[in-house]
Amino acid sequence: MSSRLGIIDLGTNTFHLLIAEPNGAHFKTVFHESRPARIGLGGINKRIITPEAQDRALAVLSYFREKLDSFEVMPEKTFAFGTSAVRNAENRQAFCSEILEKTNIEVTVIDGNREAEYIYKGVRHGADIGDGPSLIMDIGGGSVEFIIGNRSQIFWKQSFEIGGQRLMEKFMRNDPLSQADRRSLYNHFDENLIPLANAVHQYAPEKLVGSSGTFDTLVDIHFHHHAGAWPPAEQTDFDIPLEEFYRAYALILSGNHDERMAIPGMIELRVDMIVVAVCLIDYVLKTHGIRQIQVSKYALKEGVLAELMAK
Repeated sequence: MSSRLGIIDLGTNTFHLLIAEPNGAHFKTVFHESRPARIGLGGINKRIITPEAQDRALAVLSYFREKLDSFEVMPEKTFAFGTSAVRNAENRQAFCSEILEKTNIEVTVIDGNREAEYIYKGVRHGADIGDGPSLIMDIGGGSVEFIIGNRSQIFWKQSFEIGGQRLMEKFMRNDPLSQADRRSLYNHFDENLIPLANAVHQYAPEKLVGSSGTFDTLVDIHFHHHAGAWPPAEQTDFDIPLEEFYRAYALILSGNHDERMAIPGMIELRVDMIVVAVCLIDYVLKTHGIRQIQVSKYALKEGVLAELMAK
């Protein structure tokens, strides 16, 4: 019988599938793919998953089902997790029931705290974050998780419903982003991130460790600028020099959709949301005086895998 595990992360923008073969304390990736489902589009700030978003979700999950079957992953070894857009949707039960009925994938809806724990475990598996406290940040479409921890433990964690899709729908009224919209966005961060400021004051993290989405694209932009190529596929731990982040930040903030799309390393899936995401990164770096950025390619799904393997 196959020992393979299938992990699905139903993100607000992107659904991720990871099929892995456990091997002691490590795992071998058999297959992984990310596909846009954009389940937050048009409904996230109204607390619903629209019929169009449900159709996109089913199309992606039907494809994932085929992949799981072709790689002989047993249904009882398939674990699917719904995050911000699902947990906040008033129609989440109907959404999850339809998925189960049509794809035989059972979705577990997790809260922000559990999501933060999985992200920490994934990040730690993909990068050596060291003994000193680091501020881990995962920018999703629906929520943003902040965790302060080191390689052995979490000191503090919290999930905030200020993900990229939410911010875009509220604040990105102009493209490029206007000065007035940017001011409103930063005021929104001030109002919503008071618990983060208190935690940073208490634990004094020295570096920012980013995972997922925007941070992956920032690594790609960095590699294209310096090496003219994509980063090595097997590498999971990266450093982005502060000046390199601000070079990318300036390009992203100054251009419109088409100009951003022309930045080497940019991908269609992230071209608009990255605007509000880099504003949030800039806000965190400047507000808390952090001057070091590390990126882990691993996040929630690898954290789920690490936990399953530990059992």
